[in-house]
Amino acid sequence: MTNPQQFETFMQNYQNMVFSTAMRLLAKQVEAEDVTQEVFLKAYANFAQLQDNPSAGGWLKTVATNLCLNHLSRYRSRWSFFSELFGGTEDEPAQPEFPAADNIEEALNQSDRREAVERALQELPAAQRVPLVLHHLEDLGYEEIAAKLGISLGKVKTDLFRGREALRRKLRLKLDPEDSLN
Repeated sequence: MTNPQQFETFMQNYQNMVFSTAMRLLAKQVEAEDVTQEVFLKAYANFAQLQDNPSAGGWLKTVATNLCLNHLSRYRSRWSFFSELFGGTEDEPAQPEFPAADNIEEALNQSDRREAVERALQELPAAQRVPLVLHHLEDLGYEEIAAKLGISLGKVKTDLFRGREALRRKLRLKLDPEDSLN
C-alpha cells in the first residue's frame, strides 16, 4: 500500500521536470498536463520500486518522453516531409550556450534567453521540435531518435537541420529585432 504523503512528496519533487519534458515535446500546455498526469499514474502503480530508487528521475523522464511520442504519433497527423527541400548542409551549427551568471543583470539576461529559446522551440512544428528536444535536451543520438520516431536516419538529420535553422531565425527575431531587418 502506497503512503499518500510519501507519494505526494515524490510527485512534488519531480513534477516540474516531467511537465517541462512533456511541454518541450508537445508544445501545448493541456496535452503536457495530460501526459504529466499519466506519468504520475504510472509512477503511483510502481511507487514501491521508485520510492527509494536513485534513478527514479530518469525513469520518469523516459516514461514522459515515450508517452509524448506515443501521443504525437497517435493523435496528431503524421509529420509531413518535403523531400524536394533537401537543400542545406549537414554541418551542425553551434548550440546556444548560457554561461554562468556573474551578477544579477547577467542572470536575468540568461533567464530571458532561456525563456526565448523555450518559446521559440514551442513555435516549431512537431517534426522539427521533437528531434531537437530529443537530441539536444534528452541527449539521444541520431539512430536512437530514428528508432523512437520510426523514421529514417536521413529524415532525422534533415529535421534537425531544418529545426535548428528555424529556431535560429525565430531567436534572431526575438532577441535582436533590429538585426533581423538587415
